[in-house]
Amino acid sequence: MHTIALEEHYATQALLDAPTVSRQFDIGSFPQMKANLFDLDAGRIAAMDAAAIDLQVLSLMAPGLEQFDAADAIAIARDANDQLGAAVLRHPARFAGFAALPSPEPEAAADELERTVQVYGFKGGQISGHIRGRYLDDQFFWPILERAEALQVPLYLHPSPPPRAVIEAIYSGFTPQITALLASGGFGWHVDTALHVLRLILGGAFDRYPGLQVIVGHQGETLPFMLPRFDIAFPSQATRLARPVSAYLRENVHYTFGGFNWTPAFLDLLLQVGVDRIMFSTDYPFASMAAARSFLDQLPVSPVDRERIAHGNAERLLRL
Repeated sequence: MHTIALEEHYATQALLDAPTVSRQFDIGSFPQMKANLFDLDAGRIAAMDAAAIDLQVLSLMAPGLEQFDAADAIAIARDANDQLGAAVLRHPARFAGFAALPSPEPEAAADELERTVQVYGFKGGQISGHIRGRYLDDQFFWPILERAEALQVPLYLHPSPPPRAVIEAIYSGFTPQITALLASGGFGWHVDTALHVLRLILGGAFDRYPGLQVIVGHQGETLPFMLPRFDIAFPSQATRLARPVSAYLRENVHYTFGGFNWTPAFLDLLLQVGVDRIMFSTDYPFASMAAARSFLDQLPVSPVDRERIAHGNAERLLRL
């Protein structure tokens, strides 16, 4: 069975050297993980072969460029995208790319998305969390949404720690380690990503750009569990939207696994959004490719639906 994995990460030295990143993720303390993030050649491909992963759609590790000033974001984005683009050209059957976007400067981000799609055949762009406390519902950032819709490529909304003021207000009061975990992979950045999607919907972004498609990972970042509630909590007479909130979550959003290899969570996602919106991913190197592939093989779905999740839905969305 062919497999396409969509939440797969790499890093560059320029990104890791930036103080914004080094304060939050000390990758240097994990030399093997750092080596895996830097490897865009034989070692990564060998690991993919061992786990029966055919194609990785690679994206820059989080936190990405959202906390940089515009000039640094533009420079690091171009360097990262050129490194990834070169790897895609070396291994076109094994790698594809999501562009790192200098989102603090929206017009430059839109141009970089278009450049990478045209030059390297990238399949979309990635935004890692809030942009210095602002989200994509802010119309300041809508040039990015407009260009993605025009290019017919999706945006992957990846988690990143919430704004510092939010962390201090609602995640503090514990040891530094517990606060950091609670605000990030333990809880905070998942619900922050769900909030990002809801803000896009409630802010009217999908009414303005109805062809825009976004992707979220981790079995939907808590959204499937809450999906029926949204239509009760946000009636159309209050939102003034063209469709119910649930319609946007079923028609403008796609969902990947991203290390959440749990059958109950998958079944909730499947029942809420349908099989055509679910795609495979492993979250490498932060999670196991082998574990993700085993989870895929054991999903309680038909062989036809397993093929859709493994590769068919990604092929359709990304025009692979």
